Amino acid sequence: MGHEIIGTHAGLDAWLETPPGRYLLDWEQSCMDAAVADLFGYHALQLGLPALDALRANRMPHRWLARGTGDAPMPGGAAGPKAAFATAFEALPFAEASLDLVVLPHTLELSLEPHAALREVQRVLVPEGHVVITGFNPASLWGLSQRRAHLWRRLGTKRLFLPQEGEFIGYWRLRDWLRLLGFEVESGRFGCWRPAFSSEGWLGRMQWMDRAGERWWPIFGAAYCVVATKRVHGMRLMDPGWKTAPKLAPAPVTAAQRNRRGRVPAE
Repeated sequence: MGHEIIGTHAGLDAWLETPPGRYLLDWEQSCMDAAVADLFGYHALQLGLPALDALRANRMPHRWLARGTGDAPMPGGAAGPKAAFATAFEALPFAEASLDLVVLPHTLELSLEPHAALREVQRVLVPEGHVVITGFNPASLWGLSQRRAHLWRRLGTKRLFLPQEGEFIGYWRLRDWLRLLGFEVESGRFGCWRPAFSSEGWLGRMQWMDRAGERWWPIFGAAYCVVATKRVHGMRLMDPGWKTAPKLAPAPVTAAQRNRRGRVPAE
């Protein structure tokens, strides 16, 4: 596959094996496949979440999967290649403007320094390079359930629905971060509208909510996927030199030409 590797936190890995976790993973896999399939270049990098093979639909010849320095070794059932090495997401071992695509599945919300990680992604991307980001949507039924569980958890009466690691980053907040770093958001998509059920049976019964949610309340999906492009102001992309230059139409001869005496002859 041309994959080389360089993760994720154990809490999220374990949660992804639950029924709602598998439901989320299925949606994110299809979303990533659609987002990266037509992105071209030579070098692509996935930061974290080895359970998701975010680059499987991409055709770049050099692809890496990186895990954080504090993460556990890559599990045997991880998607993609099995060899791995760790790196700090805030200090990637790549030269400036050397990557064409970077994908961050839940990477920012699990990072201790999400701003620094995103700035590092901006540094290593080439001009017009792409970043694809997924995250939990705090303005959703799942986000509401998580906040309520945090409240009740202090009394020891309720456990969290989602993994406890990390801090969720809202969709519009993320767009602001990207804009400040010179990215242009190309597309944003929400998914997973079923309620916060842990039972596979109840999640199956609520399947109709995905169709209704996509049509009637899209911004309340439990997760989002954002695709953005790195723009560099003042940079001009040159057209291929072999392109035929457009032919200039001959300029019409105007009747308003001065005669020798400097007068305009009447028509």
